[in-house]
Amino acid sequence: MSGARGCRPIVLVRHGATTWSTTGRHTGRTDVPLDDSGRAQAEAVGRRLGGRRFAAVLSSPLGRALATCRIAGFGDVAEVHDELVEWDYGEYEGLTTEEIRARRPDWQVFVDGCPGGESPVHVAARADRVLERITSLPAHGDPRAADPVVVFSHGHFLRVLAARWLELSASEGRRLCLDTGSISELGYERDVRALATWNA
Repeated sequence: MSGARGCRPIVLVRHGATTWSTTGRHTGRTDVPLDDSGRAQAEAVGRRLGGRRFAAVLSSPLGRALATCRIAGFGDVAEVHDELVEWDYGEYEGLTTEEIRARRPDWQVFVDGCPGGESPVHVAARADRVLERITSLPAHGDPRAADPVVVFSHGHFLRVLAARWLELSASEGRRLCLDTGSISELGYERDVRALATWNA
């Protein structure tokens, strides 16, 4: 992974709520649409980000992320990137943590991954490629002062992305709670990568 310097700030938006997220079902590649509260959250994201300048807008191709991006007012300028999709939960798709732990009592997605799906190493590699993509965007002068990039994506993937920004392993994403419709910002403390805001 690249070092701490040379990357502009990144605003992270987790998509709005769905019926599966509200009930705690692991929603990886299943394209569950936003529910009414999720659409309201996306509208709130638009109000909070309105007026800010962004160097680029990146979105997962999954409908719940794209709908959040569109409702927030960024659909016309969004670039869709497959690597921003949620963790592939494989055999655990659609199950709650309680249902999974009935089979594997000590299971943690950030440590164990999912049978038939992705491991933490695979998700971390995707997150690193996203950070490399953002790093490649030209920034004149100090990248810390450049217009940020905004990313619309998913809860578990964004937690891994933040861990990798902090130069931590993917497993440390388990320490970062992230609500639907939330906005976070990856920035700097002097020249060290840091969480500027989280789960706001």
